[in-house]
Amino acid sequence: MLTLHHLNNSRSQRILWLLEELGVDYNIEHYQRDSTTNLAPDSLRAVHPLGRSPVLTTPEGAIAESGAIVEYLVRKHGQTHFTSPESGENLQQYLFWLHFAEGSLMPPLVARLVLEKARQKGSKPFFIKPITNKLIDGILNAYYGPNLAQSLRYVESYLAHHTWFAGEQPTGADVQMIFPLESLVASGNAKDFPAIREYVKRVHARPAYKQALEKGGEYAYA
Repeated sequence: MLTLHHLNNSRSQRILWLLEELGVDYNIEHYQRDSTTNLAPDSLRAVHPLGRSPVLTTPEGAIAESGAIVEYLVRKHGQTHFTSPESGENLQQYLFWLHFAEGSLMPPLVARLVLEKARQKGSKPFFIKPITNKLIDGILNAYYGPNLAQSLRYVESYLAHHTWFAGEQPTGADVQMIFPLESLVASGNAKDFPAIREYVKRVHARPAYKQALEKGGEYAYA
């Protein structure tokens, strides 16, 4: 039996979506973020040394990292849908988006989130605020901002002509891509990206996604 170790407001929500789409029997263990640090609880370290979510317990042991879990589930349980394309352009797109999500898109998104939180904390005392803002703006404008903007323009242009990321049906590539895109939409930073907004709506309307939300509990990005 599979067990998903699920942390609220985390990447493990997309694994729940995949499990529901595949119709796999599984258990779910719930974990809550620390109210002060917003980090995963130490109890997750008992499941995997990294102590992060998602973690999937399988008959072969515990496996971490969303991409690895997606590939494991698709390989073991994909049958009529959510399978990996076998060849051609769809396979190439599948591999690209599967790794683009965490390799190129998430790092600047997370950096912007962390830096904006630092901006808020740096607003007191008041005379520190201009220094903090200047430093953060410099970091964002020099690297993270341009990289993120370029990536989002590319995603937008692709989704303007494609319903899903790797073919006519959703695949593991969509499972990987939904988390950064729905977090972007939920933050209010997708106003200039109508195709991305429509894509997120399309995923959120799927029955399996709704079932995953019911089982997962609190999730700020839906």
